[in-house]
Amino acid sequence: MPDPMLTPRYLRTQEAARHLGVSPRTMKMHRIYGTGPTYRKIGGRVVYKIADLDHWVDQGIRKSTSDPGLGVVLAPTPEARAAALRRS
Repeated sequence: MPDPMLTPRYLRTQEAARHLGVSPRTMKMHRIYGTGPTYRKIGGRVVYKIADLDHWVDQGIRKSTSDPGLGVVLAPTPEARAAALRRS
């Protein structure tokens, strides 16, 4: 039984999706297209570091509609990935 006093450092896909407010399927699609947050494989398990999730989502921070922001949080599609690769 996990110690309730320990704060988790890594989240499984379901928990990471809940943390970000998206579906687990969206997380899977981000992994497939390489548009999502950094993740780790431990055996067959996919886990996300909370700091990596927060860093990824912070790329979308904006103060106004004209603010270019720090970066772009891409949609989990092959077209978004291809467009990002062409820009870099």
